[in-house]
Parts: sequence; C-alpha cells; structure tokens
Amino acid sequence: MTSRCQTTRPLVIAVAGPAGSGKTTLGRSLATELGAPLLDLDTLTSTLLDRLHGPVLRTHWLAPPHADTIRAARYAALRATAADVASTCGQAVLVAPFTAELSGGPEWQELIDELSGADVHMVHLAGDPALLARRRAERGAARDTHRPADSPPPVPRVPHIAIEAQLTPEQQRFRARRALGHRIPVDSRAVVFGRDYDAVLFDVDGVLADSTASVLRSWDRFGAELGLPSAPVAKNHGRPARALLERLVPAGDVADGVRRIEQLEVEDAATVEPVPGARELVDTLPFDRYAFVTSGTSSIARARLAAVGIEPPPVFVTADDVHAGKPDPEPYLRAAARLGVAPERCLVMEDAPAGVAAARAAGCGVVGVLGTVPAEDLAGADAVVDGLDRLTVSVGPPCRIHVR
Repeated sequence: MTSRCQTTRPLVIAVAGPAGSGKTTLGRSLATELGAPLLDLDTLTSTLLDRLHGPVLRTHWLAPPHADTIRAARYAALRATAADVASTCGQAVLVAPFTAELSGGPEWQELIDELSGADVHMVHLAGDPALLARRRAERGAARDTHRPADSPPPVPRVPHIAIEAQLTPEQQRFRARRALGHRIPVDSRAVVFGRDYDAVLFDVDGVLADSTASVLRSWDRFGAELGLPSAPVAKNHGRPARALLERLVPAGDVADGVRRIEQLEVEDAATVEPVPGARELVDTLPFDRYAFVTSGTSSIARARLAAVGIEPPPVFVTADDVHAGKPDPEPYLRAAARLGVAPERCLVMEDAPAGVAAARAAGCGVVGVLGTVPAEDLAGADAVVDGLDRLTVSVGPPCRIHVR
C-alpha cells in the first residue's frame, strides 16, 4: 500500500464472509501489503480439531452436536490471539466467517470488548450463492462436506465495508484498501491538471457507477444459461457486448444474445453503487459542459445511473448511437460534436484500456479511474486516480481539473 492511516491505536481488519467468498485470499493480500500478521480461524484451529475427529470427537466438529460449542471455542481462541498480536505488533488481519458477529449480537460485543484497545474494521464479502457453491466444489476442501446446507446469508447489522465476491482478488483488494483510507497518490504535476478544457466526457461503468461486479455476475449467469465461458468479459471491459458476443456465439444467435445479456444487466442494476466522488463531481458541471459516453446500451446505462442517483445529461452517447464502439474514437467524437466542442478541448474520464484508446484516438485528454483494471493497463492516460473524489473542477469559460 502506498499510504497508511496514522493512528496511535492498533489496527485490526476482520475479513468476513461465507465459505467460497474469497476471504482468505483477500485477507492474505491485505496482510501482505500492510506487513501485518494474518490470523486465519481455520489455520489457528482446524488442524487441531481435525486431529480430534475420531479419537475424541465421534462426528465432525462442524456438524451437530459439537458445532455450537466448538464454534464458541474457536472464536474465543481467535479473539484472544488477535488481542495479543494487535497489542504487540500494532496491527492484525483476521479471517473468519464471523456470521454471528455480523448480526450485532453478543458475539460482536465480545469481539469489540476483547479488542477494545484497537480500531476494528469489518470487511464483509458477499456473493451469488451459486457462485460460492461452485467455488467450494472446485476447491474440494474436505471440511466443506461437513458444512450444513446453505441458508440465506444474514444482512450485516454492524459497521462494515461491503465487497463483492464476484470481483477478482485484485479488484477486491483495491476497494477494501480505498475504503480503509489507503489512497493512491495522484501526480498533481501531470500536464493534464494544468490545462483548460471546454467539456468533460464521462464513461459510465467503472467511472460513475461501480458496476464491475454486476457486469461479471450478469455474464456469469448468461454463460451458465448457454454453456459459454464467462471469463472473456473480464478481459474485455469497456467494449460493447455485441462485439464480445460475435466472438462467442454463432452469427445467427448474436441478436438474441444481446437482448438476453441486456435483460440480465438491467435486472442486476439495483446492486450498483456510485464510484466515490462521482455524484459530487458531476454536480459541479453545467449540463452543457459534460456528456456521458458508454459502451453499454441506453437501457443498461440508465438503469445503473438511476441506481447511483445520477441524472443523465442531454448529451448521452450509448452503444445504440454509434456504428463502431470503443476502442474506436467514434463515441467520443460524437459526444464532442453534440456538445459543439473540439475533441482536443475535451477531458475524458475512463476506467478501461479500450476507453482510454478511444479517447486518445479522438484527441482528448484522459484521466484513468482505477477499480476495473490495474494501473499499468491505464498507462495511456495522462493521469490516474483511485476515485473521482480526488478531483475537483473549476468552471469558468473553460474547465480545469484539480487534485483534491
């Protein structure tokens, strides 16, 4: 991590979530970047309990009649160890389901009381039950065969950072780090911040709406319906769905595929959250000084914008309005023309390589917004930020972007 919150109190990050959500991977990644001890409930207790299964415990320790008693003992061990580690090392990353703790009952109070000298941050991973079940089946862990049948996941009732299990480990780590206040420095000396522009052009997905998990989830469901791989979409962020489908399905099935994936993405749009600072930055601009430019269809984009509380401006270019999508420059050239502004006087906000390439080809300045792809994949941008809350806009005859 390139920056850290300074505090005189120990820092404890508890990574929670059901089996298969990726909490161990995320916890290990955060611990590595922080240089913090990792305390995984399974590592601390499972080996001992597995050896007791048979000689002492006739049934598996995850199953009745032992489950409740052993759960209490396991978490007591985790809390005591965490308190010792945090008080001596100054920080710790805990990994456990924390199902009871998330409900805010006595188990949560026990955790807070035992770690009373520390700042405790709960990171909660949640995801589609079908995805989690598939991951558990793929990993083939013996303990999973003894788990009780899945029940509806509880709604967390304690302060927490919500992270989508559908995201890649890198995307999860980025969002957790940003929410914890570990921000990536912005190069305030970048030339783009010293120039004046007449308009700002915003991509929608990944720039205004944090829809990455929704996109991945929708394509995962679409792929399951047709027996298609869902992985290719993760490598083609920012490109129109039609272009991807033309590579995956017979030509005669493309139109039906476009309609179905559009339906799935619209239905899932309610899960989308705004990118930090998106609403505030857009609200500083007059309607005639900015446009939205997306590779998605109008219905998908409008559904996501409604979910994040952002009103579309008069100039709104979608996949329905162009012949060639990103990385072709047509979408940005069309938006600039509709605004009556020269492309080189436009500043683009983009999160994907295809969008950066499109903006570059159109002659626009580009600020890359992290969260979808690694920073190196946005190397073509003039500057990179980890959220739009890092930027402000001054509006006069021209627009100028500043680092907050």
